Amino acid sequence: MTSRDDAVIDDTITSLVIANRILAREDIVDDFGHVSVRNPLNPERYFLSRSRSPGVVTRGDIMEFTLDGEQVTSDPRRPYAERHIHGAIYKDRADVNAVTHHHARSVLPFTVVDVSLRPMFHMASVIGATIETWDSQDEFGDTNMLVDRMDMGHSLARTLGPNRVALLRGHGCVCVAESLKAVVMISIGLKDNASLIQQTRQFGEVRYLSDGEIAMASKMLLSEMPLARAWDNWVARAGFSGL
Repeated sequence: MTSRDDAVIDDTITSLVIANRILAREDIVDDFGHVSVRNPLNPERYFLSRSRSPGVVTRGDIMEFTLDGEQVTSDPRRPYAERHIHGAIYKDRADVNAVTHHHARSVLPFTVVDVSLRPMFHMASVIGATIETWDSQDEFGDTNMLVDRMDMGHSLARTLGPNRVALLRGHGCVCVAESLKAVVMISIGLKDNASLIQQTRQFGEVRYLSDGEIAMASKMLLSEMPLARAWDNWVARAGFSGL
Protein backbone atom coordinates (compact mmCIF):
# COMPACT_ATOMS: atom_id res chain seq x y z
CA MET A 1 0.00 0.00 0.00
CA THR A 2 1.03 3.60 -0.52
CA SER A 3 1.48 5.99 2.39
CA ARG A 4 -1.84 7.56 1.40
CA ASP A 5 -3.54 4.17 1.63
CA ASP A 6 -1.93 3.57 5.01
CA ALA A 7 -3.31 6.90 6.24
CA VAL A 8 -6.83 6.01 5.04
CA ILE A 9 -6.76 2.69 6.89
CA ASP A 10 -5.26 4.31 9.97
CA ASP A 11 -8.04 6.91 10.07
CA THR A 12 -10.68 4.23 9.55
CA ILE A 13 -9.40 2.13 12.45
CA THR A 14 -9.19 5.18 14.71
CA SER A 15 -12.79 6.09 13.88
CA LEU A 16 -13.91 2.52 14.55
CA VAL A 17 -12.30 2.52 18.00
CA ILE A 18 -13.95 5.84 18.81
CA ALA A 19 -17.31 4.55 17.53
CA ASN A 20 -17.03 1.63 19.98
CA ARG A 21 -16.38 4.04 22.84
CA ILE A 22 -19.22 6.37 21.79
CA LEU A 23 -21.75 3.54 21.63
CA ALA A 24 -20.69 2.43 25.10
CA ARG A 25 -20.91 5.98 26.48
CA GLU A 26 -24.38 6.49 25.00
CA ASP A 27 -25.70 3.21 26.52
CA ILE A 28 -26.24 1.59 23.14
CA VAL A 29 -23.88 -1.29 23.95
CA ASP A 30 -22.72 -2.65 27.29
CA ASP A 31 -20.68 -5.81 27.87
CA PHE A 32 -21.93 -7.05 24.51
CA GLY A 33 -22.73 -5.69 21.06
CA HIS A 34 -20.39 -4.56 18.30
CA VAL A 35 -19.79 -2.14 15.45
CA SER A 36 -17.92 -2.69 12.19
CA VAL A 37 -16.84 -0.72 9.15
CA ARG A 38 -16.18 -1.85 5.60
CA ASN A 39 -12.57 -1.54 4.42
CA PRO A 40 -12.63 1.67 2.32
CA LEU A 41 -9.90 0.29 0.04
CA ASN A 42 -11.31 -3.23 -0.35
CA PRO A 43 -15.11 -3.61 -0.20
CA GLU A 44 -14.72 -7.39 0.15
CA ARG A 45 -13.34 -6.96 3.66
CA TYR A 46 -14.37 -5.25 6.88
CA PHE A 47 -12.89 -4.23 10.24
CA LEU A 48 -14.29 -5.40 13.58
CA SER A 49 -12.83 -5.72 17.06
CA ARG A 50 -11.86 -9.04 18.55
CA SER A 51 -14.38 -10.39 21.03
CA ARG A 52 -14.22 -7.67 23.65
CA SER A 53 -16.61 -5.26 25.38
CA PRO A 54 -16.90 -2.14 23.19
CA GLY A 55 -16.12 0.29 26.00
CA VAL A 56 -12.55 -1.00 26.25
CA VAL A 57 -11.78 -1.63 22.57
CA THR A 58 -8.37 -0.29 21.44
CA ARG A 59 -6.63 -0.07 18.06
CA GLY A 60 -4.79 -3.29 18.81
CA ASP A 61 -8.10 -5.14 19.11
CA ILE A 62 -9.20 -4.41 15.54
CA MET A 63 -9.19 -7.37 13.17
CA GLU A 64 -9.87 -7.56 9.43
CA PHE A 65 -12.26 -10.13 7.97
CA THR A 66 -13.45 -11.34 4.61
CA LEU A 67 -17.19 -11.06 4.02
CA ASP A 68 -17.42 -14.78 4.90
CA GLY A 69 -16.08 -14.03 8.39
CA GLU A 70 -12.57 -15.40 7.89
CA GLN A 71 -9.68 -13.53 9.51
CA VAL A 72 -7.38 -11.97 6.92
CA THR A 73 -4.25 -12.48 9.03
CA SER A 74 -3.35 -15.10 11.58
CA ASP A 75 -4.46 -14.04 15.05
CA PRO A 76 -5.03 -16.45 17.96
CA ARG A 77 -7.45 -14.11 19.72
CA ARG A 78 -11.12 -14.97 19.63
CA PRO A 79 -13.35 -13.01 17.23
CA TYR A 80 -17.01 -12.19 17.84
CA ALA A 81 -19.22 -15.21 17.21
CA GLU A 82 -21.78 -12.90 15.61
CA ARG A 83 -19.37 -11.39 13.07
CA HIS A 84 -21.52 -13.13 10.44
CA ILE A 85 -24.16 -10.45 10.97
CA HIS A 86 -21.72 -7.94 9.56
CA GLY A 87 -20.32 -10.02 6.71
CA ALA A 88 -23.73 -11.13 5.46
CA ILE A 89 -25.08 -7.59 5.45
CA TYR A 90 -22.01 -6.27 3.63
CA LYS A 91 -22.41 -9.06 1.07
CA ASP A 92 -26.08 -8.38 0.52
CA ARG A 93 -26.04 -4.57 0.76
CA ALA A 94 -23.37 -2.89 -1.36
CA ASP A 95 -24.61 0.50 -0.10
CA VAL A 96 -23.79 -0.33 3.54
CA ASN A 97 -20.37 0.60 4.94
CA ALA A 98 -21.03 0.39 8.70
CA VAL A 99 -23.08 -1.94 10.89
CA THR A 100 -24.00 -2.04 14.56
CA HIS A 101 -25.55 -4.90 16.48
CA HIS A 102 -26.75 -4.05 19.96
CA HIS A 103 -29.23 -4.83 22.72
CA ALA A 104 -30.23 -1.33 23.88
CA ARG A 105 -32.74 -2.03 26.64
CA SER A 106 -35.34 0.48 25.50
CA VAL A 107 -35.46 -1.26 22.10
CA LEU A 108 -35.87 -4.82 23.37
CA PRO A 109 -39.61 -4.64 24.25
CA PHE A 110 -40.39 -3.74 20.64
CA THR A 111 -38.86 -7.03 19.48
CA VAL A 112 -41.56 -9.06 21.25
CA VAL A 113 -44.74 -6.95 21.04
CA ASP A 114 -46.81 -5.58 18.18
CA VAL A 115 -46.10 -1.90 18.82
CA SER A 116 -44.62 0.25 16.06
CA LEU A 117 -41.12 1.63 16.50
CA ARG A 118 -41.66 4.07 13.63
CA PRO A 119 -40.08 7.53 14.24
CA MET A 120 -42.15 9.76 16.53
CA PHE A 121 -39.78 12.76 16.64
CA HIS A 122 -37.58 14.37 14.03
CA MET A 123 -34.19 13.26 15.38
CA ALA A 124 -35.33 9.64 15.10
CA SER A 125 -36.24 10.06 11.43
CA VAL A 126 -32.82 8.59 10.60
CA ILE A 127 -34.02 5.10 11.57
CA GLY A 128 -36.36 5.05 8.58
CA ALA A 129 -40.07 4.48 8.15
CA THR A 130 -39.98 0.66 7.99
CA ILE A 131 -38.59 -1.60 10.71
CA GLU A 132 -39.15 -5.34 10.36
CA THR A 133 -38.58 -8.03 12.99
CA TRP A 134 -36.48 -11.12 12.28
CA ASP A 135 -37.44 -14.25 14.22
CA SER A 136 -34.78 -16.98 14.19
CA GLN A 137 -37.48 -19.53 15.03
CA ASP A 138 -38.99 -19.20 11.57
CA GLU A 139 -36.04 -20.86 9.82
CA PHE A 140 -33.82 -22.27 12.54
CA GLY A 141 -36.05 -23.34 15.44
CA ASP A 142 -34.51 -23.34 18.91
CA THR A 143 -31.00 -21.85 18.93
CA ASN A 144 -28.69 -20.13 21.40
CA MET A 145 -30.16 -16.87 19.98
CA LEU A 146 -26.82 -15.85 18.45
CA VAL A 147 -26.44 -15.13 14.74
CA ASP A 148 -23.26 -17.19 14.55
CA ARG A 149 -23.52 -18.68 11.04
CA MET A 150 -23.52 -17.12 7.59
CA ASP A 151 -26.88 -18.67 6.65
CA MET A 152 -28.42 -17.00 9.69
CA GLY A 153 -26.71 -13.73 8.79
CA HIS A 154 -28.16 -13.82 5.28
CA SER A 155 -31.60 -14.65 6.67
CA LEU A 156 -31.38 -11.57 8.90
CA ALA A 157 -30.17 -9.48 5.96
CA ARG A 158 -33.23 -10.53 3.96
CA THR A 159 -35.49 -9.26 6.74
CA LEU A 160 -33.49 -6.03 6.90
CA GLY A 161 -34.04 -5.61 3.16
CA PRO A 162 -33.34 -2.04 1.97
CA ASN A 163 -34.02 -0.53 5.41
CA ARG A 164 -31.72 0.99 8.04
CA VAL A 165 -32.88 -1.03 11.05
CA ALA A 166 -34.12 -4.54 11.75
CA LEU A 167 -35.17 -5.99 15.11
CA LEU A 168 -34.23 -9.47 16.31
CA ARG A 169 -37.01 -11.09 18.32
CA GLY A 170 -35.97 -11.45 21.97
CA HIS A 171 -32.43 -10.38 21.16
CA GLY A 172 -31.79 -6.85 19.92
CA CYS A 173 -31.35 -5.11 16.60
CA VAL A 174 -29.06 -4.23 13.73
CA CYS A 175 -28.51 -0.74 12.32
CA VAL A 176 -26.79 -0.05 8.99
CA ALA A 177 -25.59 3.05 7.18
CA GLU A 178 -23.21 4.45 4.60
CA SER A 179 -20.71 5.56 7.26
CA LEU A 180 -19.68 5.10 10.89
CA LYS A 181 -20.98 8.54 11.83
CA ALA A 182 -24.35 7.77 10.28
CA VAL A 183 -24.72 4.33 11.87
CA VAL A 184 -23.94 5.83 15.29
CA MET A 185 -26.61 8.48 14.76
CA ILE A 186 -29.12 5.81 13.69
CA SER A 187 -28.29 3.63 16.71
CA ILE A 188 -28.73 6.54 19.13
CA GLY A 189 -31.92 7.69 17.39
CA LEU A 190 -33.37 4.18 17.64
CA LYS A 191 -32.69 3.95 21.37
CA ASP A 192 -34.12 7.41 22.05
CA ASN A 193 -37.19 6.81 19.89
CA ALA A 194 -37.95 3.55 21.70
CA SER A 195 -37.71 5.24 25.09
CA LEU A 196 -39.89 8.18 24.06
CA ILE A 197 -42.59 5.93 22.58
CA GLN A 198 -42.80 4.04 25.87
CA GLN A 199 -43.10 7.32 27.79
CA THR A 200 -45.66 8.78 25.39
CA ARG A 201 -47.93 5.74 25.45
CA GLN A 202 -48.57 6.43 29.14
CA PHE A 203 -50.47 9.53 28.04
CA GLY A 204 -52.20 8.21 24.93
CA GLU A 205 -51.70 7.01 21.38
CA VAL A 206 -48.49 8.01 19.64
CA ARG A 207 -48.68 10.30 16.62
CA TYR A 208 -45.86 9.11 14.37
CA LEU A 209 -44.07 11.11 11.68
CA SER A 210 -45.40 10.88 8.13
CA ASP A 211 -43.42 9.20 5.35
CA GLY A 212 -42.58 12.60 3.89
CA GLU A 213 -41.40 13.98 7.22
CA ILE A 214 -39.22 10.92 7.79
CA ALA A 215 -37.67 11.16 4.33
CA MET A 216 -36.99 14.90 4.47
CA ALA A 217 -35.77 15.05 8.07
CA SER A 218 -33.50 12.02 7.73
CA LYS A 219 -31.95 13.37 4.52
CA MET A 220 -31.12 16.58 6.37
CA LEU A 221 -29.78 14.91 9.52
CA LEU A 222 -27.62 12.41 7.64
CA SER A 223 -25.94 15.13 5.61
CA GLU A 224 -22.37 16.23 6.27
CA MET A 225 -22.87 19.18 8.62
CA PRO A 226 -25.34 17.64 11.12
CA LEU A 227 -23.31 14.40 11.22
CA ALA A 228 -20.08 16.30 11.89
CA ARG A 229 -21.72 18.40 14.61
CA ALA A 230 -23.21 15.36 16.35
CA TRP A 231 -20.01 13.32 16.00
CA ASP A 232 -17.96 16.07 17.68
CA ASN A 233 -20.35 16.02 20.64
CA TRP A 234 -20.31 12.23 20.95
CA VAL A 235 -16.50 12.19 20.71
CA ALA A 236 -16.28 14.72 23.54
CA ARG A 237 -18.76 12.82 25.70
CA ALA A 238 -16.72 9.64 25.17
CA GLY A 239 -13.60 11.41 26.45
CA PHE A 240 -11.81 12.10 23.17
CA SER A 241 -12.30 15.87 22.93
CA GLY A 242 -9.46 17.60 21.12
CA LEU A 243 -8.52 14.72 18.83
